[in-house]
Amino acid sequence: MPSESNNKIAPSGMAVNKRGEATRTSADMDKKLSPADISEIIEMALSDHASFDSIREVHGIRETEVKALMRKNLKSGSYKAWRKRVRTFSDRRENYK
Repeated sequence: MPSESNNKIAPSGMAVNKRGEATRTSADMDKKLSPADISEIIEMALSDHASFDSIREVHGIRETEVKALMRKNLKSGSYKAWRKRVRTFSDRRENYK
């Protein structure tokens, strides 16, 4: 008998992640964010002083959506360096990003 998690249907404009939760697609996210908003999110994400929670409070997008936006808008090497920096600092400090 199939489990209920395999039968999840996402609302329009949404995708379903591995846990069966509805998430916004990158195309849907771009439609709602202006270029100025995208620029501000990137600036906040690159800053060591703005957490993912503060980005969510201001712009209403989650950590996974910030990462997708950064991946799409940064060069590959810049994105990898940013992710490494975020991971390294978050391993050292409890309240980083």
